[in-house]
Amino acid sequence: MSASSPRRAEDTEEFSAGEKPIRYIIQNLERTYGVPLNKRTSDPLDMLVKIILSQATSDTNSERTFAALKKRFPTWDAALRARESTIAETIRAGGLANQKAKVIKGLLRQLTEQHGEISLNFLHEMKAAEAVAYLKQFRGIGPKTIACTLLFACRQEVFPLDTHIFRILRRVGLIPQKCTDERAHQLMNALVPEGKFYSFHVNLIRHGRALCRPREPLCERCPIVEYCDYGNWKI
Repeated sequence: MSASSPRRAEDTEEFSAGEKPIRYIIQNLERTYGVPLNKRTSDPLDMLVKIILSQATSDTNSERTFAALKKRFPTWDAALRARESTIAETIRAGGLANQKAKVIKGLLRQLTEQHGEISLNFLHEMKAAEAVAYLKQFRGIGPKTIACTLLFACRQEVFPLDTHIFRILRRVGLIPQKCTDERAHQLMNALVPEGKFYSFHVNLIRHGRALCRPREPLCERCPIVEYCDYGNWKI
């Protein structure tokens, strides 16, 4: 590969996610960062709201905001009865409060209308594709939010992509440089081996924070550089 023209995924019609030896990438990341295990399930609705609140803010900030929301509204029925403006004021510290409050209020209202109760516990019994299709109907709930909810709360084989993961996957060449959020999720859901969704997700985030940084990535220390388009071009 020449230094002047690194191969980019969108430059070729025959791009296929299957071109990359993903099992070796996952294996090398696990050797470097360990094998994280997703051992417990949790309440899917709580998790969904947590993911909504985590958008455009830090993990610490979103956790505090979720705690404030639950303290103000001990039950989701109480939150449903509240004004949208009251919910927004409660979660103001997390940013995008009006937008997030609208999504949360709409979600709670729609669940009540459809099921007569505010719960997503039935997601535990659904197959991954069925659960994804169900959650897509809610306004303001995107592919990452859906995937995080199903992976973390229900231990479903669905792969979420955040900023770190998008950056790494583009550099490696597992997804095209120009790729929609939804398309990227589709590609990775088809590519990640069974049983490795959680490990790969967590370790890519660790890798993005430690080595594959937005600026000045430490390619000379990277455990997957031999499989990386960007790393091979840079080095």
